Amino acid sequence: MTDISASHAGGLGGFERWLSLWVLAAMIGGIGLGVIAPGLVQAVAGAEIASINLVVAVLIWAMVYPMMIGVDFGAVSGIARQPRGLLVTLVVNWLIKPFTMALLAVLFFDHVFAAWIAPADASQYIAGLILLGAAPCTAMVFVWSQLTRGDETYTLVQVSVNDLIMVVAFAPIVAFLLGVTEVEVPWQTLVLATVLYIVLPLIAGQITRHAMRGATAAFTARIKPFSVIGLLATVAILFALQGQVILDRPVVIAMIAVPILIQSYGIFALSYAAAHALGVPHRIAAPCALIGTSNFFELAVAVAISLFGLNSGAALATVVGVLVEVPVMLTLVAFANRTRDRFPEARA
Repeated sequence: MTDISASHAGGLGGFERWLSLWVLAAMIGGIGLGVIAPGLVQAVAGAEIASINLVVAVLIWAMVYPMMIGVDFGAVSGIARQPRGLLVTLVVNWLIKPFTMALLAVLFFDHVFAAWIAPADASQYIAGLILLGAAPCTAMVFVWSQLTRGDETYTLVQVSVNDLIMVVAFAPIVAFLLGVTEVEVPWQTLVLATVLYIVLPLIAGQITRHAMRGATAAFTARIKPFSVIGLLATVAILFALQGQVILDRPVVIAMIAVPILIQSYGIFALSYAAAHALGVPHRIAAPCALIGTSNFFELAVAVAISLFGLNSGAALATVVGVLVEVPVMLTLVAFANRTRDRFPEARA
């Protein structure tokens, strides 16, 4: 068992199980903070260097760094054990998912919801959803894999390969899709955000992994509370700035959630069906589909803030992705467990 999978062997912890409620509480608290102490919130928003908010940068690192410690490049050699499962994950994550999310975002915010949303706001929501769709799986996929009795080592292989690809593919895909949807792309900020929130945490994580020499799980468990604090504090700051918009138009949250929900269930159905058609065993097929469905929402939030600002609709859209992630994934875990007997269990 790998270090990181061992750390999740007990399934959902208290935070993961109630993530949506914690995030909802942070949203409400943030709105209240924005009303009570607007000066403090604006001071936080103004702490920027080169379009990177310093407070949020620290909080995002607290979220991303623990995941990067879990990336095991040595596990990449396990690709040959079950190439079809990895093929499904990679095709879905990099050739389908970013583009279907962009398509759904444009469909809903330029057409279906166009009568209720100003064009400038619609453009921001589209940008946020594009960032969400282009950012592959979060660290919580190890939990989802464990809940479906997935192959832990192979799950680690899939996540590690995706993270390697993300280093070089995330920025170009985001830039292309933002350009196609006529959203201005600040290339310098995009590259800087990619380096700051992907490359550097990955390097730091690997240095830490090497230094820990097998004690990775214990170290990750110790720093996990900081990751929780980072996520909730970031959400609270975002909603403190967005509070008045949300109070005036709470239906916006529901509108943003619609394409995310369609994307999540649609991508899972596609991935799961493809794995079944290719004869992939359930212990690999279930994590494969869940990895394709999950979003690296920490990265999406970070890049949205860097590109468009804390007070942007893009940042708000990525936070809605955080809100819906856990309930959606739990329903998919339940479905995968109910359909286990439809998959071959022999090694392909």
